[in-house]
Amino acid sequence: MNRICLSLPTNRACSATITAMHQEADYAARRFGAEVRLLILDSADDTARAAHTRTVAALPARPGVTVHHLDEERQRGWLRRTITGAGLPEPDRLLRLMLPPAVSYGACTNRAFLLAAALGCRSVHRRDSDSTYQVHAGEPVHPVHHELPWLGRPAAEAATAVTPDRLDPARARRPVSLAGASFIGELSVDIGEMRDLDEGVYHDVVGLWAPAGASAAERRELVEESFTGAGTAPFTGDRATLGPVDPMRVDMCNVAFHHDVYERVPLPPATDTIGSDYFLLHLVHDATLPGILHNRHIENFYTPERRTDAGFLAYQNRFVKFLLSMLYFHHVYDRMAAEGAGLLDERQHVRADRIVAFLRESTRLDPAENIWRLDRIDTAYRKLGGRYERFAEQLAPRRERLLAEARQDIEEFALLTEAWPALVDAARRTAHGPGGR
Repeated sequence: MNRICLSLPTNRACSATITAMHQEADYAARRFGAEVRLLILDSADDTARAAHTRTVAALPARPGVTVHHLDEERQRGWLRRTITGAGLPEPDRLLRLMLPPAVSYGACTNRAFLLAAALGCRSVHRRDSDSTYQVHAGEPVHPVHHELPWLGRPAAEAATAVTPDRLDPARARRPVSLAGASFIGELSVDIGEMRDLDEGVYHDVVGLWAPAGASAAERRELVEESFTGAGTAPFTGDRATLGPVDPMRVDMCNVAFHHDVYERVPLPPATDTIGSDYFLLHLVHDATLPGILHNRHIENFYTPERRTDAGFLAYQNRFVKFLLSMLYFHHVYDRMAAEGAGLLDERQHVRADRIVAFLRESTRLDPAENIWRLDRIDTAYRKLGGRYERFAEQLAPRRERLLAEARQDIEEFALLTEAWPALVDAARRTAHGPGGR
């Protein structure tokens, strides 16, 4: 039986999302005969977590569906046993990278990857707590509809059922390694107010995630398509395309990976950095592994916390750290793209040692580009005034620390990637994974 992990990492109240995902799990079990492990990794506060516990307890039993609801204490205990079992040096540091005290989009997904290995799952299907399913003809539009049939199978088999798109015949025997779509609704990054205040400043700031040498036209094109997902048009009928999947067309709230990808390379565990969970989208694309891009987009919405002053400051900090991370990731992406199929071994598995080499190489880059980015951010935010100017005032004394953190994040990603095979192997042996109902 095809056992899959439908995963929800959350740090906020989301009982409605849990209920909706349980319905998607039931759909996967009924429609495709899958054995579904619905994995809820709960970092929410006590009140929200208690509500989640009640929600899980009230879920109706469904054949083929098992729910695992783990708070941080249970996650930490299991991780500690796994890391000990791996026999790796610096176990406390590895535990911090897997379960840091601050928000980490990559780390929460890495925990799902390890737990999926422990549960014997062949794929991880990730959703987010600030999104919901579209409804068409009275039924939820479940992305698993396109994720399950072909993931892990040779691309040549999938080509008979979905539209081929530039699929090189030489890659037809490679496995479908990713299936994903995007979102509709609000911007995925909370900078819409900036665009409303001053579109010129918005273009200047968003354009900072392009490589420093990008042309004005390239920067403008990037800004126009950044963080907008699939727009606002609702779902009206299925479309699915097989081939190389552009990372700009997939969102991590709506993606599935085959285990041959995530069991070899994790995500960057950087804290307080948006976009830190997108690395594998680039890796699958650059390694010339086939994927399926479909149109069962998820609906994105903003939670009230983002609208508060504290939420604003926290989110802008995560956005700035994302911009600084691009100095290193652009270098790594360029190296991966140049390597192409050379990133794969004779079994068509990703060579993690090449990724580690590129990461370590990037840490030797001159930080001048990031100093330039911080200068541009300071000018732009002060021009906007109000709370943006206050954020710039708080950012100024932290410049050196932010520059150092951006490099350290890459160093720690390299460290975790080196340790990853041993962690995955130990996860499979650790107490049969978490219990469920």
